[in-house]
Amino acid sequence: MKETDYQTIKVIQEKAVLFLVLNRPEVHNAFNIQMINEMHRAFQQAVADESVRVVILTGEGKSFCAGADLNWMREIINFSFDQNLDESRRVAALLHQIYALPKPVLALVNGAAIGGGVGFACACDVVVASEKARFGLSEVKIGLVPAAISPYVIRRIGEAQARRYFLTGERISAERALEIGLVNEVVPAEELRKRGREMANLLLSSGPRAMASCKELLFKVPGMSLEEAKEFTARMIAELRVSQEGQEGMAAFLEKRPPRWAIKMDSDEVS
Repeated sequence: MKETDYQTIKVIQEKAVLFLVLNRPEVHNAFNIQMINEMHRAFQQAVADESVRVVILTGEGKSFCAGADLNWMREIINFSFDQNLDESRRVAALLHQIYALPKPVLALVNGAAIGGGVGFACACDVVVASEKARFGLSEVKIGLVPAAISPYVIRRIGEAQARRYFLTGERISAERALEIGLVNEVVPAEELRKRGREMANLLLSSGPRAMASCKELLFKVPGMSLEEAKEFTARMIAELRVSQEGQEGMAAFLEKRPPRWAIKMDSDEVS
């Protein structure tokens, strides 16, 4: 197990899985600019380190992330437009970084996810929530909007549901979040980390380059014309077939054995 020191998050590597834990439980893991910057560095670390193949994002304590920190909000209320724009761009850049990361990111939503906390979850590839989780897009209640997170929330739940929850700011239960596609699964609170381990093992059985290419498909193809997608997708699969990973995967399938990249976390590594 390898740990990296941060002040507002915990970053722990166990085998090929990097755990990024929001670590301000005394304020329900609300984020400030320091946390944003530290998360950015941690995701950079995940990309640069070839031994990392999966990232798990979760929260310490009873909450996932309660949105923006109140003390930070007290500061930014006195910021100029340019200062506010700089801070907002950093948040937007982090969300884009998570969404476009070339490695799978799994969110384990252990409790309340409000505002930007919903955005963090929506930027991830797979979201598993505790049955105790609650979600809220309550920015309108204080005269603001879910601006930076909106591209990722709308992609997850669609425009119809986004219109309702952006405008009403009403709370969303874990069950309702599952119904509208905000989360992929809901599990009992005591089984959340176990399910995280199981999901991580599923991801670790997939080819790292293949998963990165899947994410590239999801990121790029929706914005392409059919003509553009035809050539792009043909080239992608041709390149993967002749790659070392593709050759190993096809050989393993034909020889009825696991591919060399397939590993598993130990049963006690997610507690």
